[in-house]
Order: sequence, then C-alpha cells, then structure tokens
Amino acid sequence: MSKNILAIDVGSTKVCAIIAEDRGGGNGARIIGAGVANSQGLKKGSITNIDLASKSIKTAFEDAKRVAGTFETEAIVSISGAYTKSIHSSGIVNVPMGEVTITEIDRVMQTARYNANIQVEYDILHILPYNFKVDEQDFVEDPLGMNASRLEVFVHIVVTPKSNFNNLKRAVELAGLKVKNIVLNSYASYIATVNPDEKSLGVAVVDMGGNTSSFVIQAGGNSVRYHGFLAVGSEHITNDLSRLLHTPPHVAENVKITYGNLNIQSDDLIELPIVGDETSTHEAKLDFIREIVHARVAETLGILADQIYESGLRDEIGAGVVLTGGLTKLEGVRELAMEIFNTPVRLATPKPISGLFESLRDPAYSTAIGLVMYGAGYYSLYEFDSNGDMKFNEDSIKKAQIPNEISLDNISPKSFQKSLQQSATPKEPNIGVGNERVGMNPMSPPHQPSSYSQMNQPQPTMTTPQPNEVQVSTTPQTNIPKHQQQQPIANELHHKQYYEHLRSGSSQLEQDKNGVVSKLWQWVTQLF
Repeated sequence: MSKNILAIDVGSTKVCAIIAEDRGGGNGARIIGAGVANSQGLKKGSITNIDLASKSIKTAFEDAKRVAGTFETEAIVSISGAYTKSIHSSGIVNVPMGEVTITEIDRVMQTARYNANIQVEYDILHILPYNFKVDEQDFVEDPLGMNASRLEVFVHIVVTPKSNFNNLKRAVELAGLKVKNIVLNSYASYIATVNPDEKSLGVAVVDMGGNTSSFVIQAGGNSVRYHGFLAVGSEHITNDLSRLLHTPPHVAENVKITYGNLNIQSDDLIELPIVGDETSTHEAKLDFIREIVHARVAETLGILADQIYESGLRDEIGAGVVLTGGLTKLEGVRELAMEIFNTPVRLATPKPISGLFESLRDPAYSTAIGLVMYGAGYYSLYEFDSNGDMKFNEDSIKKAQIPNEISLDNISPKSFQKSLQQSATPKEPNIGVGNERVGMNPMSPPHQPSSYSQMNQPQPTMTTPQPNEVQVSTTPQTNIPKHQQQQPIANELHHKQYYEHLRSGSSQLEQDKNGVVSKLWQWVTQLF
C-alpha cells in the first residue's frame, strides 16, 4: 500500500509544499499536489518571526492539500545552511564474524559520531559516510557483506544550533503539522539534480536562491563531503537595481527578469517609474542594467568559488559545478560561472519524477523536489538523519545474508547440537577500536542506548568468547523497520550465558514464553 510524502521547502522568499505518493518497491514517488506561498518571518535563511513563518507554511500546505485531495501531517522540512557547520570525523571497529553486517556499519558510524565531540548546543542534521575502509582497502562503495577483520569510516557531520533547529520545528508545529525529518536544503538540491557520472567524478552543487546561496561537495567518495553557505541571492540583485535606478522594488524585479541578460550589451533605453512618484519616469540604459546585474552575480559566484577552494576539495570535483536555484534563470549566468569557477558548469533543473507539474520543472524548486525524493528513499547509501535514525538503501540491505542461519521451527536437539559443533571455532570478541561506544545513539550522550538496543538487542557484558558458540536468528519482526530487526549476537557470549540472558532479560522474546526461548532452553539443557 502506498503512503504519502509531505515535503516543505522553507525558503527565504517562498515556501513550497508538495504532497506525493510513495509507490514503494523502488518505483519512486508521484506528485499529486503542490502549493506555494510567499515567505514571511524569515531573513537570510533563519526564522525571525515564528508566527509569520508558520502562517506561510500553513498557506502552502493548505494549497497543496486542496490540489491533492488528500494530505499527510508528517513533513520532511528543509533547513538553510545559515549557522550550520561541517564537521569531519572517523571511526573504526573490529568485525568479529569476519563479514560486515549492518550492525558493524551502525557501530562504526556511531563511533565516528562520538569521536566528533559535538558541542551540546548543536543538533545533528546528517551523518554522511563518504569513505568506508575495509582492512587496507580504501574508498569502498558499500562494505555490506564484505569479508573483513576491521571496518573504518570517514564521515561528514552537518550540525546546526539547537535554537535554529527548534525554531523551525516550532513553526511547522504551529501550522498544525509534525516534523518527520529535517534536511539541509543544499543536500536536497544535490539529490534532485546530480547524475551518476557526476557522482563518480566528484561535483559541487551550488543552489542560488532568493536571499541565500549554498553548496555541497561530493568528492572522492559516495556521499556529500562538505557544505557551505552565503547570505546572498537574487533578491540582492533586485535591491541593487532598485537603489541604483531609483525605481520601486517591484519594478526592479521585473527589470531583472526581463532585461537581466549578462551576455548582451546594448545602448537602448527604457523608461522606469521613479520611486516615491510613480507617475514620473526617467530613462535607463540597458547596458547599465546589465552592469549592475553582472557585478552582483560575479561577486556572489566569486565568493562561492573561494569557499569551494578553501574546502580543500577544489581539485577533486572532476565533473565541475552544477548550478541550480532561481538565480540561475538569468541569461548568461552559466558562461560567467565557467569563467569564475574555471571548470565545467551545468545548469540543472530537478530530475523528472512522476506527476511533476510543469510549474515545478524549474531550478527554483530543486530543493522541494529533492525533499520528495529523500522521502522516497533517494538518500545516501547509509546515513543518520536528524532523528538519530539510521537510513540505508533497501537494495543494498537485501544482499546481506546471515551465515549459518538456523531455523527454529523445524530443528531437533540433535541437529542443534550438530550446529553447535560446527560453530566450535572461537572468534575474536566484538570489541571496537579506539573510542567506540557499542549501542550508542549517534544523537545522544554515550550513556544512552541506541534505538537498536532499546527495541531488540540485549546489552550483555563483553567476555572472552568460548568454544561451541552458535549464531541464532529469530523469525524476522515484520512490523519493525529492517535496520531495527533483531540482529544475531553470535560470538559475544558463551551460548549458555546468552540463552540465560535471553530467558531472563529480553522482553522481545518473552512475549512468546512457549516459543523460541523455551525451545532453546530445552535444547541447551539437554546439551549440558
């Protein structure tokens, strides 16, 4: 059964709400409704008035709901790069079973989060692994299922002040909605615009919006490695024109759209109303208008080029720069960008998805479409989101096979004893390297257990592994997301201690006292 996705792009000049149907099974999403409202209560990417911001969000949502004929109340919401930070960290863990499972990937990313020492006044938006290292093999695209004794990860962590995070969340809640996820706007634009070739070669995605510009860089890995922000956008061009041409802002906006061609030089004159007395007019040269627009765009692109250079990744973006956002609709911006960035530049509109309205086939809506795609599963192969939950690509997880899996339905004590004998070789204990904290929620202090341990896994005390260890898999818990299902804990305890722990402490298994636990305990008793 399909479910709905609600995406809300909270921009400095507009709020866009899109309702889409997630068709699941890798079939993507289908847009069924959209609404746009002018932004209020926002300035330079930050909320300055929660009540006004919530009204803009509600207006856009109500329009989208009316068009769609249905609605969703949990929203995936964009947040600007204002006041955000890029933090890089790494983690390393042992792989006791000799094969990387989702558990090891979870633990190594948690370790990287802990090693980052995030300040308490910041909230994490994303933890994005851009490089996995399996033993000595670097830049592994997907370590899942690989044979290894050690797994290492390098991550890009996006953080924002708690006040910034909470103000946005509060504005959404005042609009009568709930926040499902908060996504960095430039990351959403990246999802909506970048193609596989650009990902493999390395690329910088620059989103030039109304009052802000932002960018992300993917280089030398399979996810975003850096992000940046600049509080300058197309509205600054409008302000420049209004001030230098002495004409009202709404007239200056029309001049920018109509005559803001960066390629054509002309001595032609146009008449413009004078600010404060629109009954009077004066003349302005088109070439003078071009110079005003050119100066602001060149300055903005130059600052962004400097930020990309300062990231240290300038030489790793083999595919060049992808430009998107409303400002990129200016004629000649690509040629100017190629001159300033000194690299190939592509102007990008959002990727075509089912039901995409013609009005949304516009670079100004790249972030909004990216949010829809994020909700449909088009994110990095693995990542931790703003809730501290691990997200992963379903297709990748399907290939994971649990070795030596034992069915509990059709097995006798004799065959169970044979399985024990086959698993008698002792394994290395499941102990991480460095500052690893097993079972730690990546968004919480080290002493708090992760969602995995809270829902499914007991947290035993580590002991030296003993002979006759066995790996046991229980029946999959179909109502729980795959990454939260019960994972095997083989080779961490002697099997007898493990079953005692299950019998006494695992609320998940005690729900069926006459089921799995009783069978296991009976068989172990016979063995001993």
